[in-house]
Amino acid sequence: MFINKIFVGSLLIAVGLSAGCKSGLFGSDAPAAPAAPPAPVVVDGVRTSYADVVDRTSPAVVRIEIEHKDKASKVQAPGDDFFRQFQVPQQNQRPQIERGLGSGVIVDANGTILTNYHVIDGADKVTVTTSDNKAFTAKVIGSDQPSDLAVIKIEAENLPSLKLGDSDQVRVGDIVLAIGNPLGIGQTVTAGIISAKGRRTGLSDGQSFEDFLQTDAPINRGNSGGALVNLNGELIGINSQILSPGGASGGNIGIAFSIPSNMAKSVMEQLLKDGKVHRGMLGVNIQNITEDTAKALDIKDRSGVLVSNVKGGSAADKAGIKRGDIITAINGEKVDDSNVVRNKVASTAPGTTVKLTIVRDGKEQEISATLDEFTAADNKTGPNSQNDQDAPGPQNEGGKLGLSLQPVTPQTAKQLGLDSDKEGMVVTEVDPNGPSAEEGVSRGDVILEINKKPVNSVADVQAALAASGSNPILLLISRRGSTIYLTVKPD
Repeated sequence: MFINKIFVGSLLIAVGLSAGCKSGLFGSDAPAAPAAPPAPVVVDGVRTSYADVVDRTSPAVVRIEIEHKDKASKVQAPGDDFFRQFQVPQQNQRPQIERGLGSGVIVDANGTILTNYHVIDGADKVTVTTSDNKAFTAKVIGSDQPSDLAVIKIEAENLPSLKLGDSDQVRVGDIVLAIGNPLGIGQTVTAGIISAKGRRTGLSDGQSFEDFLQTDAPINRGNSGGALVNLNGELIGINSQILSPGGASGGNIGIAFSIPSNMAKSVMEQLLKDGKVHRGMLGVNIQNITEDTAKALDIKDRSGVLVSNVKGGSAADKAGIKRGDIITAINGEKVDDSNVVRNKVASTAPGTTVKLTIVRDGKEQEISATLDEFTAADNKTGPNSQNDQDAPGPQNEGGKLGLSLQPVTPQTAKQLGLDSDKEGMVVTEVDPNGPSAEEGVSRGDVILEINKKPVNSVADVQAALAASGSNPILLLISRRGSTIYLTVKPD
């Protein structure tokens, strides 16, 4: 660093002497040379610079600082790989003040700013610094944890702002720029491409609605809430997460995730209007159909998503949807991904009637369902304690599955946080080298069905396994309040 400073200083002196000679510093009356024109943006049809895009977009990206008092733990993002904030403890036993840094995007000249929920969560004070170094105290208009978005506002007029583009039109391979305030060093611009669309990271707490744009544009901590723009200067994403093998202390490895502008626009409009976001809910657990699951279900076409559970009294329950149904279309639009279905339902207003195309026992039918309203409590799962010190020993070695099982009793149901009338076979041991371990079956899981046959005893398990032969085995498992299908290839 010292050598660099010396070099820069020397260079400035040399330039000053040279310029001085031309401007008459030593007696010459020669006129100053005109400033060189900016480098061309396009040469021979090839773009050589993004400076024009940066000039149009960077003034709308702001630095956000938050303060929070008297909080014992750090203010941080929901998952280990979210961008973290910095903590500055106060001395002399004064109340601890935590400070965080992030970014935001002005989307309206009147001072409306989009940022991340995790940037402003828990803040007592939010300060926004614009690109011309003017500081404003911001008001939080609304925030939405499931989308990791928030809207804040500063009292100002005629601010530079970004137009929200149509993220549905973004293509994998499109060039994008990421603008933000990484690590608090000041506004920084990086370039990359769209690496993928429709990503679900699973880095959050399971309460989120995710439809990320993935980019390799270098993004680091502090870029949270910053802009992802296309070469038209449109905002197509709000930067939200990074994936890093170093966890909270790790940095960019070329895998970053941005909330698409269409989702951000919908959330922002609702927060500005009502201060909260209203989402539709069907009341089902769904999952993708793998090749092994299709074999276990004896279905040829893997189109659609599999219903693994229906919540009692929900919109799906009232409409007649059943566990094991396959949803192939919503309002005539085909669906093949569970995350797409979840986001599509959530983006539909509560009270809306949707037409579902389902396949049940090989026959297609249409069902209409009127959506309920999603609340965070609807998506939470119950405890799944695995303290079985008073439980009886395993009754089935389950060589074909690599599991030890025992019937669920009122005592084990209490220990596992299950309903007292819960039936099934609880997994007490998992052979780490067995087929079930490979598919993610865990100790404490409760097997409700094998190949769609209820199992409540060792005899039920043995009969179901004997009937399966060498085919993949479809397990219906209850785990932390939710049910899922897992397909196991027997040894």
